[in-house]
Amino acid sequence: LLVTDATMIEALVVSNLVLWVAVLALLGTVFALARQIGILYERIAPMGALMLDSGPKVGDAAPAFDLVTLDGEHFATGGPRTKSLLLFFLSPTCPVCKKLLPILRRIAVDEKRWLDLAFASDGDRDEHEAFRIRAELQQFPYLLSPDLGMAYRIGKLPYAVLLDEDGHVRAKGLVNSREQLESLFTARELGVASVQEFLGKPMDLEPDMEGRQA
Repeated sequence: LLVTDATMIEALVVSNLVLWVAVLALLGTVFALARQIGILYERIAPMGALMLDSGPKVGDAAPAFDLVTLDGEHFATGGPRTKSLLLFFLSPTCPVCKKLLPILRRIAVDEKRWLDLAFASDGDRDEHEAFRIRAELQQFPYLLSPDLGMAYRIGKLPYAVLLDEDGHVRAKGLVNSREQLESLFTARELGVASVQEFLGKPMDLEPDMEGRQA
């Protein structure tokens, strides 16, 4: 009987040791997985708007132009404003621009408390007026000005610039998705030039994007 008890105790001790080894191995596995997930998150973190190192820098005063919209109303692109302004550069022939228009209309509604939206381009007025109607953009200021595009050094489209209430450039960049559009707002909230800067990532100065030369 004593031998049986001793054997059972020994078996219990061995099973407990095996259990602790398994628990420690599991903890090590969980720790390794958590670390890999963190590394993976850094690698696939949402890419912000691709900011090119040209034109007015973030924090600079926006180029001031007194322009006339397609509706014949005066529109100032610089100086103090009652709201922030999202200036979206587009073209009737840019497929990515067209894809973003419903998103922009939704953003204009969701963020109307603090944000105004305006569109900018250059080219034939009749073409843009027809495009504006097809795209249902009549409620937004629509500017035709090659000087405005040159002031911001717009080389590829679609391109967006976010101006604050003081008339300073708060964020800017090439955009081809809702996430990249919203990254401009995120950069504004974080007080950084771009989401890439916040994440500590180098910015891609030559993105392969669909669009056209301005």
